[in-house]
Amino acid sequence: MSEGTLSGKVALVTGASRGIGKAVALRYAAEGAHVVALARTVGALEELDDTITAAGGNVTLVPCDLKDFDAIDTLGPVLLERFDRLDVFVGNAGLLGEMTPLTHYEPKSWHEVFDVNVHANWRLIRTLEPVLRRSEAGRAILVTSGAARNPRAYWGAYAVTKAAVEALAQVWASELANTDVRVNLLNPGATRTGMRAAAFPGEDPMSLKTPDDITDAFVELASTACTRHGEFIDLA
Repeated sequence: MSEGTLSGKVALVTGASRGIGKAVALRYAAEGAHVVALARTVGALEELDDTITAAGGNVTLVPCDLKDFDAIDTLGPVLLERFDRLDVFVGNAGLLGEMTPLTHYEPKSWHEVFDVNVHANWRLIRTLEPVLRRSEAGRAILVTSGAARNPRAYWGAYAVTKAAVEALAQVWASELANTDVRVNLLNPGATRTGMRAAAFPGEDPMSLKTPDDITDAFVELASTACTRHGEFIDLA
């Protein structure tokens, strides 16, 4: 696994234990990256470790709940000490929350979606920017959703937070315009994941593309050759 588009790169992927995050982590490892896999579920992370290691890849596990902001704040310094840089950051982890009218949300539930989808990503940006700047070609990919630009009834917290993520990424991209770091947004579109099944329980999952089907775009945006910056890439 030493050769590939991302050979020698250090790549952090959030939500790496399942769905799109897991597929991206496996693909990045296959492309030669040392994957820093962050997720809440220790057992699923260990399974990912087994798969990557068995294939000859390299992975570091970071069990972390994204609502633990103090833990997020330590990531940048830890990566600096361990690797001296970060080449790729994929902000993939997200929380759907309740599918309910805006006026029916309990404040605790509403704030939880904001904590995971918005506040955690801001904390990640804050702690990771210094180590991304140490890379010769730092790359950041924030995962968004069609719900951000086409909001619909009952998608309140998720749609609002994804719109906020898009604004967050665009502001960050503008601030990094004169650096070697590239920041982009990626909308995977309808993909066969647990979150999609929860949002559309009557949908035939076999009619959807798999997470593996969309990893090419993540590799392209993570590569040194990528010149895109501040863009919205739509795979829908």
